[in-house]
Amino acid sequence: MRRIGPTDCLEAKGNRKLVMLTAYDFPTAKIIDQTYMVDIILVGDSLGMVVQGKPNTLEVTMDQMIYHTSIVSRATKHSMIVGDMPFMSYHTSVEDAVRNAGRFVQEGGANAVKLEGAGKVIEKIEAIIDAGIPVMGHLGLTPQSINKFGGWKLQGKTKDDAKKIINDAKALEKAGVFSIVLEMVPAELAEEITKQVNVPTIGIGAGPHCDGQVLVLHDVIGLTDFSPSFAKQYVNVGKSIEEAVSRFASEVKEGIYPDAKHSFSLTKEE
Repeated sequence: MRRIGPTDCLEAKGNRKLVMLTAYDFPTAKIIDQTYMVDIILVGDSLGMVVQGKPNTLEVTMDQMIYHTSIVSRATKHSMIVGDMPFMSYHTSVEDAVRNAGRFVQEGGANAVKLEGAGKVIEKIEAIIDAGIPVMGHLGLTPQSINKFGGWKLQGKTKDDAKKIINDAKALEKAGVFSIVLEMVPAELAEEITKQVNVPTIGIGAGPHCDGQVLVLHDVIGLTDFSPSFAKQYVNVGKSIEEAVSRFASEVKEGIYPDAKHSFSLTKEE
């Protein structure tokens, strides 16, 4: 089975829902990919929070993103790999944006990159696409602007704010993105944007009307201490790990592990 690409995402609009999850390491990326049910794996700068334990995404560097993207791309064959361009990797100049996007492809093995925002970012997106690198847009609550927003707050609540996000979505479409993430916006606004643009929208905290949905894997499987209200936990892997570690520690202390089955002996033919 071939790897999913931008054209597949565009063709999905109006025909089927797109599925996107984050991954940051080899084993989880491989598991996700082997389901053949996840269209896109995002190597998100959310790793700053769920992997590195930081309060936001702003301290994540290009080198860290390339490192994790290369691991995920090596583990997968089916899902499209999107590298999340981190804070200040595309904010300074068009040249820096294209160079850093190129690193995601050349060094990280990504199939596309994701940038937050519109406005001044549009010229960077156009240049990256001109360089032959597909781009995913991101509007609404853009985590790299968290200091500007003053926290993790719902966006697009007023008529003027909603209109701006709609116009930004149209600008992203015109620039050539193959999809747009809508994060933490009212469901009604996400529905309107989905109707007004011809590229697929992928929601996260944006209601059921988007063309697809994305969540952070660690929220889905219960590996975070705190999850946003829009995230749904499908299994508590964290609890299972805690129980396994406790059992191992108890067996070591009680002399139960290792037993003969888990040891080597000169009298036992291997």
